[in-house]
Amino acid sequence: MRGIPAYIVVPSNAPACKMAAVKEYGGQLFLCEPTMAAREGTCAEIAAETGATFIPPYDYGPVIAGQGTIGLELMQQVPELDVIVVPVSGGGMLSGIAIAAKAIKPDILIIAAEPSGSNDAADVAAAKAAGELVTDLPKPVTIADGLQARLGQYTWPVVRDLVDGVVVVSDREIISAMKLVFERMKLVVEPSGAAGLAAVMSPAFAAIIDAAGKVDAAAAAVNSNSRGHQRSLNVVVILCGGNLDFDAKGFWQEDNWQPGH
Repeated sequence: MRGIPAYIVVPSNAPACKMAAVKEYGGQLFLCEPTMAAREGTCAEIAAETGATFIPPYDYGPVIAGQGTIGLELMQQVPELDVIVVPVSGGGMLSGIAIAAKAIKPDILIIAAEPSGSNDAADVAAAKAAGELVTDLPKPVTIADGLQARLGQYTWPVVRDLVDGVVVVSDREIISAMKLVFERMKLVVEPSGAAGLAAVMSPAFAAIIDAAGKVDAAAAAVNSNSRGHQRSLNVVVILCGGNLDFDAKGFWQEDNWQPGH
């Protein structure tokens, strides 16, 4: 719109539809190996050659602030929200939403949804449990290819202090959530985007809600209601991303969703 060139660095194994969209929107596509070091190195080379400004995808104040507008709009539209569930990778969206929502309603619960991967590499859950940033876990091997980054120096403190819990989900649970969204909601959502719904459908989510006393709070609201109507918890699930290569995979066959297929 403003005639500013955009140089987009993506891993070579990114979905073909995502690459096609970058080109169609006018971005200049650059492929790199699917590692964080390769992405950062390629970005540094492009910045040096073109004079472009590097904009990190998540561990960057303005990006976190931009993501926070999601939380702001949610609280403006649904002030009685009790819980927001957000898929997590590098933590930019999660951090922004947590900062905005907690500033408006401090007792709201912010829950992260994270894929375990077949190699059990959920670093956000591990960091929350340890109380410190965990950097020695491998990249998760998961169908949720958009949730394979790691928390950064700016996102970790926010996640540590403002996120109330992490629900770790399997690829099978993510696929079930995708299928439910497709069949019942008629929406296109990629595996990474469906992780939040998978988390809500998990028993671990109910355990976090119970531990936080949200069920008791809802019961108290029932008692204060003269008509005796039961108040349900108001839960928002962030469905982020719809990059699916429909022709590339046997869609609901889990084996075909494994990395490398």
